[in-house]
Amino acid sequence: MNETDIRAMLNLYFIAGTQDCRHLPDGTPQQKLLAVLELALQNGITCFQFREKGAGALRDPAEIRALAETCRDLCRRYNVPFFLNNDVRLALELQADGVHIGQKDMPLPEAAALCKGRLVLGISNTDMAELDKNRDNPDVGYFAAGPVFATRSKADAAPPTGIGFIRDIRASGFTRPLAAIGGITADSAADIRRAGADGIAVISAITQAQDIARAVQGLLAR
Repeated sequence: MNETDIRAMLNLYFIAGTQDCRHLPDGTPQQKLLAVLELALQNGITCFQFREKGAGALRDPAEIRALAETCRDLCRRYNVPFFLNNDVRLALELQADGVHIGQKDMPLPEAAALCKGRLVLGISNTDMAELDKNRDNPDVGYFAAGPVFATRSKADAAPPTGIGFIRDIRASGFTRPLAAIGGITADSAADIRRAGADGIAVISAITQAQDIARAVQGLLAR
C-alpha cells in the first residue's frame, strides 16, 4: 500500500471489539460486533481495526481468532482494509492488511522486522517526543496521535492532547500519514482535519451511536 492509499484509508478508521458493543440488546458478543461492523462498512468506513482488549473482551484465543477471521472476510467483501491491534503474528497468519501497535506493545524494531513488505504498520503517539523517535522511520506506514479528547473506550488512555497537538505535529514539518484518535465526534471531525490530520480513528462515535449509518456518514470527510 503506497502513501496515497494509506492517507485515503485513514479518512474514517473504525476501531472496535466485542467489548465496545456489549450494550447492544440482541445476539452474542460476536454477533453484536459483526452487525455494527457491517453497518459501518455499508456506510463508508475506510479502514477497520479489530481490537479485542480490556474489560468485557473475549479471552479464548480460539474465539478471538475465529472472530478476527470473520471480520477480515467481511472487510474484504466491502474492499476495506483490515487491521489487527498489537498481534503482529496473528495479523500475518490471517493475511491482514496491517497491524497497529502502541508504544508499550511489541518493540517497534521487532514489529517492523515481522511486518516488512507484508503488513502496513501503524503506531500510537501521545506526545511529540514519542512521534519524534520514529518520524523518519520508513517502516512505519502511519502515525496515530492522541487522545485528542477524553475517551471512555480505553481505561489506560493518556491525558487529552487537544487539537493543538495535531497542529503542532504539522507545524514541526511532519508530512507523514497522520490519524487523530480519542473522543472524536462528528462535531469535532472537521476541525481536526483542518488542523492537519489525514483522517480520524473512532470507537464510541460509531459503537455508541443511536443511528450507526447516520453517524458514519457524519464522520466522513467530504
